[in-house]
Amino acid sequence: MVCSMIKMAFSEAEKQALHHERFHHQHPRVRRKMEVLWLKSQGLAHQDICRLARVNANTLVSYLHQYEQGGIEGLTKLNFHGQPSELRAHQESIEAHLRDHPPATINEARAKIAKVTGIHRSPTQVRMFVKSVCGMKPRKTGVLPAKADPVAQEAFKKNP
Repeated sequence: MVCSMIKMAFSEAEKQALHHERFHHQHPRVRRKMEVLWLKSQGLAHQDICRLARVNANTLVSYLHQYEQGGIEGLTKLNFHGQPSELRAHQESIEAHLRDHPPATINEARAKIAKVTGIHRSPTQVRMFVKSVCGMKPRKTGVLPAKADPVAQEAFKKNP
């Protein structure tokens, strides 16, 4: 059951802004909101908008109310639930310490972060923080030549 039509008027400037943002905004959810409102600005019925944008009627109504309350600016706000990590407050000190003393494992990174900040997190949380917030990746390791060939090992040590 699709809701009854909600009447809205769009200026030409708003239509142009919706058209532009539906392709160029950096977040895909905002692009979808802009697409829905752009279809609404073109005079399509709610049932057609839901079908074309692949959203349900409740989502459509939610987007329309967001637009009524805050305009295009209101549509760009993403209200994700959850709390920011406590580690973000210590990001610079964590990043500097890990760059100066690179950990070999995530568990070692956990211990170093706990030592620097006093905050204990699971390996998964530490891995996500180090990768997404600090931009660090796991180090790639190479293989040393076997000790049975001391000439090859010495050559490797001189030219890594």
